[in-house]
Parts: sequence; structure tokens; C-alpha cells
Amino acid sequence: MKPGDFLRRVISWTLVTLALFQSDSAFAWGNEGHTYVNRVAAEKIPLDMPKFFRRAAAVNEIAYLGPEPDRWRSPTEFALKNSQEPDHFIDMERVSWLDPLPPGRYEFYRKLYEKRAATTDHPDDYLPERVGLQPYITMEIYGRLKAAFREYRQLQATHKPTAAVQQAIIFYAGWLGHYVADGSQPLHTTIKYNGWVGPNPNGYTTEHKIHWQFEGPYVAANIKQTDFAGLVKNPEKVDDPFAGYLAYLRRSNTLVEDVYKLEKAGGFTGKGTPEAFDFTTRRLAAGSQMLLNLWYTAWLESAVPVSNDHPATPPAPPVAK
Repeated sequence: MKPGDFLRRVISWTLVTLALFQSDSAFAWGNEGHTYVNRVAAEKIPLDMPKFFRRAAAVNEIAYLGPEPDRWRSPTEFALKNSQEPDHFIDMERVSWLDPLPPGRYEFYRKLYEKRAATTDHPDDYLPERVGLQPYITMEIYGRLKAAFREYRQLQATHKPTAAVQQAIIFYAGWLGHYVADGSQPLHTTIKYNGWVGPNPNGYTTEHKIHWQFEGPYVAANIKQTDFAGLVKNPEKVDDPFAGYLAYLRRSNTLVEDVYKLEKAGGFTGKGTPEAFDFTTRRLAAGSQMLLNLWYTAWLESAVPVSNDHPATPPAPPVAK
């Protein structure tokens, strides 16, 4: 080994270690919270859903997959981290003018770019990557899950092997859980995601540490899945998943100031306070309940026949004028 090689390797490993450590501090609900949300939901799967989905092995895998998208956020995989960072949040204050939100990701992009073009004060605040895309990734994974359930039904009806699609269903269900849990954390729905911004008559913290303090160390040290499992009830069908999920996000957004009040009262320091414990367990339970409801809805909706008619050839491109 050349004299300079050892030093370069030490520096390289040090930088990688620091990058991994720093990226951990941005993870929503931490490893524990995301795992708990998925496991509690999986343990409540009703008997009228497929048996393979309720087995212990599936429950364990779904629980493991709760933190999975946070494992894609290391700076060592720049393209992966960069492309999916906006999936974890949406700043509801920045879309209050847009009601209802369009159901499609690209329609949403167009609306934001139109708003940006018409804005003179901080127009880049309306870039999609700054506003956040949380409901869109959630509905896209929900769609994958529903399609996989549909394929499972079709294969089962024709007595064909289903092992591969079962594995896909488990993955989609676990992946979906991450973003649904993100949505239950109020600080994932606001411009005040990590320190109060704007007028601050109540003297809430402006330091950039409340986000991780709340969802990471506090949860890891003080919350267990059994603390909120009893709050999660039997699933209910969501009549309009996109509208229902937006209502869920808006409800979470109304609780932003409560997080700051609890932090100011020392609720997330050490063992915290009873009020912080109650608030946190209810937020985690809300995430599990919405996740379970979406799984159940995807299963029921997968039984609805769909047209398999596709055009024989792709549409011709428009003629230039």
C-alpha cells in the first residue's frame, strides 16, 4: 500500500460514517416508530383478508419494511436520496390556495409551476420538491397494492401459483406503511417542520432539533407498540382513498402547534410528560389505523372488475404546426 493510500482510505470511511450518521437524524418516527406502526396494523389484519397476509412471517416482514424508505436516504446513494426526499412530506400551508388538490402527480406539478410563475416573493417555495409530494407517493403505492391484490385474485381463481404476487403484496403493504406513518407525524405536514417560523408570540423553539427529538429519541426511549395497539380498531373501507388521505393529512397539520407546546413544556425531554405520551401514542395509532384502512380498501377494491382493453398501438404524437 502506498503511503498516501491508507490516509485516503481513513478519510473516505470517516466521510461515509459521518454521512450515514447525519442521514439518520432526518428519519421520520425513527426506526422504532415506523416498525411499530406497521406491526400494529399487520397484527390487526381481519380474517376476511388473505391468509398469507396474516401469517407471522408476513407480519414480521411488513414490520421490517416500515423504515425501508429511510434506508434509501443515505448521501452515498445520491440519485436515490435526491429523487425521493420530497415523498416524505407536504407543506400544507403552501397548498392552501389549491383546493381540491389534483389527484395526479403531474397535474399537481403543473399547478405549482403556474403558481410559481405568478409569484414574485420567494417563487421557488412552490417548486414541487420544496412543497412535498407525500399524498402522491402514498396513492401510487396504494395503487400498486390494489393491482397486486387483483392479480392474486385472478391467479387464485385460475388455480395458478401465487407465491410471487404474495411477496409483491407484502412488499407494497410494508412500503405503503412508511409514508402513511410519515403523514401521522404533524411536522411532516408543515413549513414549521424543524423549528417555528414566522410570528412567534408564544416563544416556541426555533432551534433545528425538535423534529428528531420528538420522533426519534423520545419515541425510542418511551414508547412501545403495546402502548397504542389497543387504540387501533377493525378496519373500515375508505370510500375515496385520495380524499380520505388528504383529510388525514389536514388533521395532522392542525396538530403542529400542539407539538411545539409539548416541546416547550419539556414533553419530549428524557421521560417526557404524560401529555406528550398520550399525544404521541395517539399519533402513532392514527398512522396504524389509516394504514390498515388502506390495506383493507385495496383488498375490497381489487375485487371490482376492470377493463383490460388496451389500444393495439400507442397514440401517434401530435403533428407540429
